[in-house]
Amino acid sequence: KNTGLVSQVFNKENISALQGDYAIGHTRYSTTGSSSKINAQPFLIDTLYGPLAVAHNGNLVNAAELRQGLLKNGVGLTSSSDTEIITMMLAGAEGSDWEERISNTMGKWEGAFSLVILTRDKVFALRDRYGFRPLSIGIFPNGGHAVASETGALRTLGCVAIREIKPGELITLSDNALIVKQALPKIDKYAHCVFEHIYFSRPDSIWD
Repeated sequence: KNTGLVSQVFNKENISALQGDYAIGHTRYSTTGSSSKINAQPFLIDTLYGPLAVAHNGNLVNAAELRQGLLKNGVGLTSSSDTEIITMMLAGAEGSDWEERISNTMGKWEGAFSLVILTRDKVFALRDRYGFRPLSIGIFPNGGHAVASETGALRTLGCVAIREIKPGELITLSDNALIVKQALPKIDKYAHCVFEHIYFSRPDSIWD
């Protein structure tokens, strides 16, 4: 969890020191919550079911209502970010495993959310039912997967067989396995954020 320009955060020395097979990252563009370190992502907490980290592209329109619900239930919050709300709701969600807990909670979030979620031994990637913000997945030629908001990033990493994560889908990644679940019901009409095309996406990125 670091702040600053990507070129200032990552270099060969600190990347070579990283250990493990699973990771998520985030480049913050403030929507809900100010651009302060306390709102930096991923949000990382310890839960009854082990560590949980969440990174979010989007904006929940019912964040204030969800925040009040958490506070009434005695959940303490340290930031003004809707991503922390998502994280704390998942920590208290019902279900026998993380896939079930995420699926049971997704329908309570209203608005835009493309998420990557890290647990002890899995990475989850999911999108809201309207597909407001992009999210794609690719496979490496020698196995393993990567997820990113732009297809250009996946091509740079050398991924092949790149495809979009569909609106309402929940992707579970573990070892070299990929499990796809339609966690939210399909709808007839999607809605895309025009700012992704104008301000955020590289010209060579493919979306929809």
